Amino acid sequence: MRRQIDHSLLEMALVGYRAKRDEVVRRMADIERQLGAASAPVAVRTGEKKPKRKMSAAGRRAIADAQRKRWAASKKAAESPKTPKAPKAKRRLSKAGRAAIVAATKKRWALKRAEAAKGAGKKAPAKVTVRKGAVRKSSPAKVTKARVKKAARKPAPAKPRPTAAAGPPPTPEVVAQ
Repeated sequence: MRRQIDHSLLEMALVGYRAKRDEVVRRMADIERQLGAASAPVAVRTGEKKPKRKMSAAGRRAIADAQRKRWAASKKAAESPKTPKAPKAKRRLSKAGRAAIVAATKKRWALKRAEAAKGAGKKAPAKVTVRKGAVRKSSPAKVTKARVKKAARKPAPAKPRPTAAAGPPPTPEVVAQ
């Protein structure tokens, strides 16, 4: 069972410990004097806290103003070396340059037309047909590659084309003869 400690007993213990502490502090001060060390204030040695200093409103205002002034100077110093760049001059095409481009374009189109006229005598390649169900779903690049490969493996069925000189199809009487 816990013993109850009354108030008067605790107060007497506190008085005794304070007396012992003061004695220890005195002995420490004597030793420090004998060593020649600068003695620290008693309050610091005993662990007591110093009262906090209070700053007046005017003092806080002065510090804030000084800090604002430093920041303004810092910002001004950072901005001053940067000079605004002049916008780049817009490039203009000369008449001679434009004429050269037009001439080169006309030359390319003339060559393309000549190749088209030369190739008109040749047969155009047969159109490749691909069944829709034959291609599996995947990425667009793979789908097109698959279609091209499949079309290369199976050529499209060739249908006989009617010639202009053949005329209308023969009648059954002509076929029987």
